[in-house]
Amino acid sequence: MEPLTHKGDETAAGSKSKSPAINRSYDILDLLANARAPVLSRADITQQMGLPRSSTANLLSALEECGLVERMGNDYSLGRKIVTLASAYLRKFDPVQEFYRFCSNSDILKDETVRIAILDRNEIIYIARYEGHPAIHLTSNIGDHMPVSLCAVGKAIVSRLDDEDVQKMFAGVKILPVMTEHSIRTVTQLRKELKETRLRGYAIEDEEATPGVMCLGIAVPTRGVNGPKMGVSVSSVKVTFDQQRHARLLEGLQSLVRAIGSPLDGVG
Repeated sequence: MEPLTHKGDETAAGSKSKSPAINRSYDILDLLANARAPVLSRADITQQMGLPRSSTANLLSALEECGLVERMGNDYSLGRKIVTLASAYLRKFDPVQEFYRFCSNSDILKDETVRIAILDRNEIIYIARYEGHPAIHLTSNIGDHMPVSLCAVGKAIVSRLDDEDVQKMFAGVKILPVMTEHSIRTVTQLRKELKETRLRGYAIEDEEATPGVMCLGIAVPTRGVNGPKMGVSVSSVKVTFDQQRHARLLEGLQSLVRAIGSPLDGVG
């Protein structure tokens, strides 16, 4: 394996980091986190970091003293302090606040209409809306309810549920709500759409709720026996929604999911 070279390290070509020790410490933690083995030896860490043995030993000693790594002889693993810090981060993490921050700073999403929604039985409720594109003013606002079958974010969230849960959600339902000529009308059609959504990893809404408007939606992975409860979507005028724009908006939405999803839920 090639030795690690952090882009902020003084040893990297052209870099002028003022805190190389912090960068190297982070690299060690990242190395331990991504290692296939539960532990790595000091020799392995030294080799993969590309540092002198004395420097690696000093860094490992400092990390061990902080509880960020644990030592078992000459082997090292991540320390329990990592869990404490992660727990503190999650207690203070506000996905809605991060949603607005991320959208306003995103080169892709800053000029788009983006929303967060949560699942409520067989509907979704929009809890946040970033307004970067005034042309999409006809789409749903904060607090609006929408049947899951009519919107990309609804289909994205429901596609992550077990088939049994989907069956219970639509038990006794024969005809789904309709808003345009393109709306999904039956549970059978919806099941087919959910299957396609699972395969591609995101949902598409094609003028199903608003004429002339396309939408992409992705569920935000969450823990718990009740499955995912939150998702995000981005809207676009259909006349501008070509293959290139599709790919770009999807990239922005996937980055947003990683930003607002819990690190403990394996968003990626």
